[in-house]
Amino acid sequence: MKRAFAVGVATVLLVFGFLITFSVGYFQSQSLNLLEGKNVFRKNGYRPEYHFAVIGQADDTFWKSVREGCLAAASEFQVAVEFNVPRFTNLEEQMRYLDIAIASKVDGIVTHVLDEEKFTPLIDKAVDAGIPVITVEAEAKKSKRNAYVGTNTFNLGREAGKLVLEAMGERANIAIILSDYIDGAVNVPQNLRIAGTKDALENMPGMTIRTFSSSAGFFSAEEVTRRILIDYPEVDAIICTSAKDTISSAQIIVDLNKVGQITLIGYDDAPEILRYIEKGVIYGTVVANPYEIGYESIRSLIEIKKNRMTSTYVDTGAKVVTYDNIGDYTDTLTKNADEEQSEP
Repeated sequence: MKRAFAVGVATVLLVFGFLITFSVGYFQSQSLNLLEGKNVFRKNGYRPEYHFAVIGQADDTFWKSVREGCLAAASEFQVAVEFNVPRFTNLEEQMRYLDIAIASKVDGIVTHVLDEEKFTPLIDKAVDAGIPVITVEAEAKKSKRNAYVGTNTFNLGREAGKLVLEAMGERANIAIILSDYIDGAVNVPQNLRIAGTKDALENMPGMTIRTFSSSAGFFSAEEVTRRILIDYPEVDAIICTSAKDTISSAQIIVDLNKVGQITLIGYDDAPEILRYIEKGVIYGTVVANPYEIGYESIRSLIEIKKNRMTSTYVDTGAKVVTYDNIGDYTDTLTKNADEEQSEP
């Protein structure tokens, strides 16, 4: 009996220790950017003038690029930036980060908006408290937000549609895989992207479009792609709307030996996506300049703090990468990375 009790106590202590270790590591990673910023300021001999909070989405290649842009602007403008991103897409966690930023009375907030209806009261609360708010990548037009920085999602869809036309001509059976982050919620950016794709194809009666949803899990798009290719054999083109879905769909196309039979249009410029383009698995990808989104969002907050105004809408544009221009595109990425590393 005593032995069983001792084993039970030891098990509880082990689990408790694991949870503490996990939690400490997690929250340390969440505050890493602020600590990095303070170290930079200490080396350069000055104190940050402002402290901004950035609330992103899931920790993927897109948001890592946004983070890099934010930190570059933070270094240039001598401000501290705390970057908070849930490990997985999580509405409640993002809203909690936003509420904490407001309670902490930061000097400005940059936030992604998963659900406009739920985020609007918090955004309004921040602005009413004198904290400027910049929304990025997804809009909250009905809120009191000071500005939006990001790519016009309608144009993202239109560029994807143009790639289908370029690859397929005037006839194609298209499946669009949408990242369904919130069950039952109206995803305005996704709807605008679909509208943009349809706009690019509106004069092509030979085009048909079906939409499918993937959940937040990494492998869900693989399951969706597999189902599309098996249950809808007429589909010959797939458009993805996130980096993770693009990579997952490409892998299934390879696994099912469908390379050359399915035209895949991706999103983002993750290294895996660029490699799939070079191998001919992905026809092309639409890139939304996440680094620029991060940089311009911090710059907009600086303008508000210094001048009490900024542009209410900053369109960071979109780029299209295909096999034909991938060499030039990767050369530009390498050149930009080298220039950033050489800066003092």
